This record gives sequence, structure tokens and C-alpha cells, in this order.
Amino acid sequence: MKYVLIGPTLLIVFAVSLYPMIFAFVTSFRDWRLARSLTPEEFVGFENYTRAFLDENFLNSLWVTMRYVVISVSLSIVLGLLFAVILQRRSVLTSVAKVVLVLPFAVAPALRGLTWRFMLNPQYGAYDKLIDTLFPFMADIQWLSEPLWALIMMATTEVWGWSSLVGLMFLGALGTINPEVTEAAALDGANEWQTFWRVTIPMISPIILLVTLLRIIFSLKVFDQVVTLTGGGPGNSTETLNYFVYKAGFRFFDFGYASALGYILVAILFVAAFFYVRMLLGGEQNA
Repeated sequence: MKYVLIGPTLLIVFAVSLYPMIFAFVTSFRDWRLARSLTPEEFVGFENYTRAFLDENFLNSLWVTMRYVVISVSLSIVLGLLFAVILQRRSVLTSVAKVVLVLPFAVAPALRGLTWRFMLNPQYGAYDKLIDTLFPFMADIQWLSEPLWALIMMATTEVWGWSSLVGLMFLGALGTINPEVTEAAALDGANEWQTFWRVTIPMISPIILLVTLLRIIFSLKVFDQVVTLTGGGPGNSTETLNYFVYKAGFRFFDFGYASALGYILVAILFVAAFFYVRMLLGGEQNA
């Protein structure tokens, strides 16, 4: 009976997940351009994979993705720690702030991109006007028309959505530290900064590493903000690997090449996920 009960779920998982993955894996070793044929053509071995590493556009997407990950992950971790330290002090305001901080993460990534695109518009964007008022020397910057700033703003949308949740994760980690430890450090003559850097950070470092790996996994597969905020532009300066896979498959209809690109992304995600799960299981065993 137990197999009968889980049967429908297994069929759905197979239909929407396992079968497409298997089909895409087989397709990655074949030449299939939809403009030429409605079905996969001849077997080409690893040609699609070797083609990827000789493709300048693919290498550019890797470079863009790496820079995006570094910017978004590092800022999320730093701001998350800052939020956690501030919210650690109990008061009515911090209780309200904890509730409010969840809201940015609840906003869909695609909606984040659309909202920020509107807000950064040089003619009527609220963020653009605010930045111009606070920093007049930045008034001439076209946020989504300059390659570096477009990438930074795209990463900022991710930071805006994630840093609050990261802060709440770190807040939970800070709550597990025994107050006697910090009191002992203070008795030994350590100031607040020394206590935070030499006592607090080492004690929550496993959580910091776990959250960092989790953020890396989500940042590697960014797609929604690229579509709704920059469209990969200007040029291909914000064209991430996931977006490049989409272009190869659904704009140029080169499904064989797109499948190979997709599995390269899967391999990268697998490495990050492997370390994340290893850290997670290691933490549970230590606990």
C-alpha cells in the first residue's frame, strides 16, 4: 500500500524532473538544431562540450557569473552579519525589524528585477533620484547602460533580497553562543571589536561557511533578474551562465549545445552542493 500511495508523486517527479534530465544528458552528446530537424540528429560525442570551452561567449558568461557571485555573496554575508549584530539587542524596534526584514526575501526574483529597473530609470526612478541627491558626483551614471554598474546593480537586487534572511540566520547562530564566553573575554580585557572578531566570528564560522555555500549555489543559477533587469546587456556584460544556456536553447534553438551547457552548469552546482551537504552533515554529526 505504501508504494501505491507514493506512486503518483514518483510519477510526477519522474515526468517533470528525472526524464528531462536524462533526455537533456543524452541530447548533450548529439547535434540538434531545431531549424534543421525536429528530432535529435547524429551522435557527436563530446563535441558540444569542447565547443563550449572554445566559445568566447561561454567563457564570458563564466567570467560574468564569477564576478556576480563574488559581489552578491560577499555583500550578503557582510550586511547579514551587520544586521545580526544590530538585531541581537532585544527591544520592540528589533522585534518589528525582524518581521520587516523577511519581506524582501519574499519578493519573487523576477519582480525584484522589474522593480529595480523601474527605480533606476534616469528619468523617473526613485533610486536614481535618491543616489543623485546623496552623491551628486554620481548623477551622470547610467546604471543599466554601463557594463560594470549594470552588473553591480544586478547583484544588488540579489543582496537586497537575501541579506535580511542571511542576517536572521546569523542572528540564530549568535543566540547559541553562551554569554559566559563573551563575559570571560571582557574580563580578560578584550573590547567589543576584539570580542566580536576573535571570539564571536570563530564560534559561528561553521554557520558562516554554510550560508556562504548556500548563497553561492543560488547565485550561480541566477536567471530572473538577468531577464527582467538587464536582458544580459549592455552587450553581454551581464550575461550569466544560466542565461547563456537559455539563449542557446530558446533563442538560437541549438538544443544539443544548450544541453551540454546546462550540464556544465549542473557540474558546477554539484561541486558547490557537495561541499554544502558535507558541511551540513558534518555539523549534525558534531552536534
